[in-house]
Amino acid sequence: HVQLVESGGGSVQAGGSLRLSCAASGYTYSSYCMGWFRQASGKKREGVAALFTDGTTYYADSVKSRFTISLDNTKNTLYLQMNSLKTEDNAVYYCAVDIHGTPYRGQGTQVTVS
Repeated sequence: HVQLVESGGGSVQAGGSLRLSCAASGYTYSSYCMGWFRQASGKKREGVAALFTDGTTYYADSVKSRFTISLDNTKNTLYLQMNSLKTEDNAVYYCAVDIHGTPYRGQGTQVTVS
């Protein structure tokens, strides 16, 4: 049973930082592409960052040089370090994994930047 649980969201002032965590279970962590996407109220879902099995990464233009995705295999946890936060980053953030064509995501964690 695949389970993803996000944490680390909260409220921060513009320019501040947050680190989101995604604890995963139920599958071999490093064998699949994982990533983060966000959903802001009234806006389309946006892919934020992804970590591929070969170690390469993807970042949306809107977060490049500010966000960093990483994986701790020993803790089965995916992270998203978010620096220089902007009000435009306000959203619910979800981690996700695609396992053989089946997408899974967590319950989301709210990030509020003021």
